[in-house]
Amino acid sequence: MSTVNSATNTDSAYAQYAFPTTNASQSDGMGQADFLRLMTEQMKNQDPLNPLKGNEFLGQLAQFSTVQGIENMQQAMSAMASVMENDQSLRAANLVGRDALVEVDKVQLQAGAGVSGEIVATQAGPIHVEVVDAAGQVVRRVDMQAAGSGPVQFSWDGKDANGDPTKAGTYTFRATSGSGEDSEALAVRLAAHIDSVSIEPTGLVLNLAGLGSMPLSSVRRIGS
Repeated sequence: MSTVNSATNTDSAYAQYAFPTTNASQSDGMGQADFLRLMTEQMKNQDPLNPLKGNEFLGQLAQFSTVQGIENMQQAMSAMASVMENDQSLRAANLVGRDALVEVDKVQLQAGAGVSGEIVATQAGPIHVEVVDAAGQVVRRVDMQAAGSGPVQFSWDGKDANGDPTKAGTYTFRATSGSGEDSEALAVRLAAHIDSVSIEPTGLVLNLAGLGSMPLSSVRRIGS
């Protein structure tokens, strides 16, 4: 006649079949078949005098369902990320070859090359734009009139104050309104050709002629 083990011994006997917790240190996953097999073994090895209660069984089922739900959600998120990346690639292809207006005040230009853009006025009145070379010398001044607050279009033909083409190099554009103590610096936006687009972990990055790489968030307008 076989002897029934005590509850303490039985617990230790089938504790190895208990449903594993979602520990970060565990690297092996468990599928539905594995879970059902372990549950069967646990029920076969349980103490007849102290059987597994229904609420404990349901608790383990709920735990398994939670883990399965998390795995399914991770798979869904991965699929969504893949779709979004493909969508970004399509959008990027449509941007190449177009012009972008970027909020930046410095540009790398070829000899005699001009540039266009806009100044963001805060009020009506005169606007003064200075074109400064890499040595800090003002090579040209352009005056405009703002009818009110908002963007004011401007362009520079790539020539200095004497009408001579400027040398190749980096040029900075400084825009101000008012004069003296009332002088106010204004935001400058320059237009550049989109040579290519890179898809980085942080998002789309535009590679602009003369401006280098700029995040899509810095673009204020994209033209044809």
